[in-house]
Amino acid sequence: MSARWWLLHVDLDQFVAAVELLRRPELRGRPVVVGGGGDPTQPRQVVATASYEARAHGVHSGMPLRAAARRCPDAVFLPSDPPAYEAASARVMAALRGFPVRVEVYGWDEAFVGAEVDDPLALAAELQKAVFDATGLTCAIGVGDNKNTAKIAARFGKPGGVFQLTSANWMAVMGERPAAELWGVGPKTAKKLTELGLHTVADLAAADPEPLLARFGPRIATWLRVIARGGGDTEVVTEPWVARSRSRETTFPRDLTDPDQIAGNVAALARELGADVVADGRRVTHVAVKVRFASFYTPTREMKLRDGATTDLDVIERAALTVLEKFRLDRPVRLLGVRADLEMDP
Repeated sequence: MSARWWLLHVDLDQFVAAVELLRRPELRGRPVVVGGGGDPTQPRQVVATASYEARAHGVHSGMPLRAAARRCPDAVFLPSDPPAYEAASARVMAALRGFPVRVEVYGWDEAFVGAEVDDPLALAAELQKAVFDATGLTCAIGVGDNKNTAKIAARFGKPGGVFQLTSANWMAVMGERPAAELWGVGPKTAKKLTELGLHTVADLAAADPEPLLARFGPRIATWLRVIARGGGDTEVVTEPWVARSRSRETTFPRDLTDPDQIAGNVAALARELGADVVADGRRVTHVAVKVRFASFYTPTREMKLRDGATTDLDVIERAALTVLEKFRLDRPVRLLGVRADLEMDP
């Protein structure tokens, strides 16, 4: 096999739970749930991650801790510790960068690796060993022609394995699978595809482009046909990731009904968020407010700052309160959030 450009997707196994198990090896083999303050008796805290043993009981990310405790009463509940996960992630990425490859960090627990090699499976095995030796963490690695195939391949490699998915076996592996299994196709898009009679990846790959164009527009329609055929981006961006936005939100122990109290919380969130942004040397261009009502209906409204990008906390607070006026606050409020879109360096 001659050397060529390959994309590998490194996906750490049950990352947050695995970091906790390294600190508490006595919990290995037991169902472990990480989230919030680690107390399932407290209201409105959710699961950040669960060990495979807990997942076997139906526990999953985003589930309320109370529901997780009902599904798996024998689980060990631990508080979330983001600094520990950031430190572990940094060690993983350093191990990957020890190879003559390009590394694009894609989150705490995943990265894309680009390399010109003749044996990508051997490289994958070497990467797995390096990560384990440096951190004690295991990972699945997907090998592909592009980010799309590599990302999906890693799913088949979990936990701790390697899987190769390329143009040669794409349709054999993915053709009869639901279109919803494509990377980036969420429930709303999948529903629209079903309404068009496109149920599987093969259906979408062979679809008449006209109905797709009519339903999704040219950009999304083209992208859907590309990924359904196993295409995708091959560029690995090694520059440090720069956030385009920052946000803060609060879930209240009891629903809020007083408009003044709601406004006060939005103002406080906006000032706290603005202080974080300014401390990072960034400027705000847009402000958005999210309101989750007791029914879980969660609309978001936003506005562009009229006088351009700013670091003025008063301006950011006033903008958030102006956006809040776009909501009808006639129902109890469960959660409030404020997001700031940030000016990007041209």
